[in-house]
Amino acid sequence: MHAVSLLRSKGVAFQEINAPHGSAERGEAIRRSGSRTVPQTFVDGKGLGGCDDLMALDRAGRLDALLGKV
Repeated sequence: MHAVSLLRSKGVAFQEINAPHGSAERGEAIRRSGSRTVPQTFVDGKGLGGCDDLMALDRAGRLDALLGKV
């Protein structure tokens, strides 16, 4: 499962920003997250990490609270 699929399965509204290599959007995601990988997920300006991080948060039962679903 990818980050977008996971967020859709949670029923939360989100904005997906295309960030191809070398784009300003990719640079901004890297700057804001401190990570050199994309995608990166942010909720209310707070970085949650990449896809693996989202999956780990979900497995640990912590993602819903971070998404405001509880």
